[in-house]
Amino acid sequence: MPKKLPENLTARIETEIARHEDGIGIDDLHKVLADIVSRRTLQRRVGELADQSKITQIGKGRGLRYRQPRIHEVTITEQVHATDKVTAEIRIQVSPEGEEIRRYVRQPRQQRDPVGYKQSFLENYTPNGTAYLPESLRAQLHALGRPPVENTPAGTLARDILNRLLIDLSWASSQLEGNTYTRLDTERLIEFGQAAAGKDALETQMILNHKAAIEYLVRDTEHVGINPVTVVAFHAFLSDGLLPDPAACGRLRNRPVEIGGSVYLPIAMPQRIEELFFVVLEMAAEIQDPFEQSFFLMVHLPYLQPFEDVNKRVSRLAANIPFILHNLSPLSFIDVAQQDYVDGLLGVYELNRIELLRDVFVRAYERSCQQYVAVHQQLVPPDAMRLRYRNQLSKLVATIVRANVAADEATIRAHLPETIAESERERFIALALEEFNTLHAGNAIRFGLRPLEFAAWRERNTGNG
Repeated sequence: MPKKLPENLTARIETEIARHEDGIGIDDLHKVLADIVSRRTLQRRVGELADQSKITQIGKGRGLRYRQPRIHEVTITEQVHATDKVTAEIRIQVSPEGEEIRRYVRQPRQQRDPVGYKQSFLENYTPNGTAYLPESLRAQLHALGRPPVENTPAGTLARDILNRLLIDLSWASSQLEGNTYTRLDTERLIEFGQAAAGKDALETQMILNHKAAIEYLVRDTEHVGINPVTVVAFHAFLSDGLLPDPAACGRLRNRPVEIGGSVYLPIAMPQRIEELFFVVLEMAAEIQDPFEQSFFLMVHLPYLQPFEDVNKRVSRLAANIPFILHNLSPLSFIDVAQQDYVDGLLGVYELNRIELLRDVFVRAYERSCQQYVAVHQQLVPPDAMRLRYRNQLSKLVATIVRANVAADEATIRAHLPETIAESERERFIALALEEFNTLHAGNAIRFGLRPLEFAAWRERNTGNG
């Protein structure tokens, strides 16, 4: 009769492997566990652990050993580069509570008490009961972020100012990670594809990753939401080409991490990380106020550290989801000093206190609104009919380009959607012709067109693009 395996066999294997810093071979491992498991079963379990990245293989053949993965360190604070000194020195005025937190986290690391993840910090929050942002403050933020035109579809404001948002948020969020691209460098890269001379390729990649993630957020509002799919997608966009292990891109963390510069040690068990990741997003989705919702995500996503790296960037994009869905002014993090932001996060990590990060969040949103109110005032008022038939126009343009046919009045009439009212068809045709008259390689992505699709259509239909 086969030997009954203990329920905690996998944990016993991991524990034994963890005892050997330089690794242990299968023969020596089996000597220790021979009384509870056969060699063949042990090999199978060890192979499964290796496939799940819970243990690491070293060497080959007879020299093959297994050990616990090295802890991956995530750096929270970067050296402030010379080009950033002026921005970094502009410190915001904070509340007395924020100043208290700032004084604590600015102490030498060895004078701060080591702490781990405290689930009670999350459990003590009740959606629509607890308020990190007081009601009076939320009212103030609503007044600041309210769109100039009411009752427009989700994401309308962000799409109106998309070109500016792409540059501002890509630059400011990257700068908070120590990226040395200037705003002008970022503008040239995003608008013309020109990488800045003398910059590290990883810095260029970071900016382009932000651009892709922001476009996904703003253009795909029908599918974006406060849910695991959207947040994992943000990580896939933002971490592309930046992680030592490419398989970790768009995947929840399955190994321990440490936070450089902090005494906080995030939770390590992959199962618990996954469970809490879903809980955080479920709780965030229940919150009714978009500002409270946004700030909750800025607090609890970095605190959990659900990914191996790029967690802060993910949280800054996720914090914008409520603003896009409620058509409020987005949050670009423009003029946020890196040290203020880092100090605020350290207060969350090490003290479970949100007051300093809240001060940074409020100041950042006020500054963003000032930027985008000015930008929006320069825009031509939106055409009400264009807004109403936005989806139909977009689908019609994409259909004609993919069919590789001329974009003339006859073709447009042949593809006219049935949903267009009879009295508005001539105006719709005129709008469609306007879209084709201004269509070029740079804006074809608005219609979901890939560069090769547009290039093929334009080559065959010269004079139509």
